[in-house]
Amino acid sequence: MRPLLLTHLLGATVLCGAVSGASAFAGEHEAQLRPVNMPPSADLHYTLKARQKGLSMSGEALVSWRVGEGKYSLVAETKAQLFGKILDSRSEGKIDNYGIAPDLFVEKRMRKEATTATFDRAAKTLSFNAGKDTYPLLGGEQDRSSAQWQLAALARAQPGKFTPGSEWRLFVAGRSSAQPWSFKVVNREKITTGLGEVEALHLVKAPPPGDKDQVIDLWLAPAHDWYPVQLRYSDEEGEFIEQTVDKISKK
Repeated sequence: MRPLLLTHLLGATVLCGAVSGASAFAGEHEAQLRPVNMPPSADLHYTLKARQKGLSMSGEALVSWRVGEGKYSLVAETKAQLFGKILDSRSEGKIDNYGIAPDLFVEKRMRKEATTATFDRAAKTLSFNAGKDTYPLLGGEQDRSSAQWQLAALARAQPGKFTPGSEWRLFVAGRSSAQPWSFKVVNREKITTGLGEVEALHLVKAPPPGDKDQVIDLWLAPAHDWYPVQLRYSDEEGEFIEQTVDKISKK
């Protein structure tokens, strides 16, 4: 089994698994025009905890979200105990009729060269400096940093549709390829955060049947502008990485 903590934090394809080619998902990649309402600009600080091969680890993450004048930027920095700063990522682009519309997604891992996903709006093509696959831009495509914020924008615009069992599909770019994600709403739950007990909407991205990829759990907090307040990656062997918000500073 691959090491979950290092696989995620050091930038392997946790959020976007490898694909054999763009044509593999041609039938699943389609534009979906849906109402959106962007969360206001803020800095979010998260505490990080993980378990890998019986070893418990901790750390922190800082996410800077800025939106205004038809543009957005999303910058994240992650630090882990014993490793120091291990991951930097940057997503930037526009806000269009589909919501968040990335132009560029850059990820820098510890001791590795940065990887870039380029969303060429003029050519309507998604490409990668670390992979040969290209994909058509039809509208609504995300990168693996912006995806949770796109879900927040969708939920803010139509909270009544985020009911248990509802499904929300995105097409998401990773380091060297892209693939469809499907998030299902579980329920509203109370979770413990650095802000106190928070009611949050729980969504899950589970791997397809027979796929051993990690499960992604996401919690969005309606009382806190639907910001992502908790994110968890886990696998069938009990290993996990979880980040939970402890401070939100609106800008």
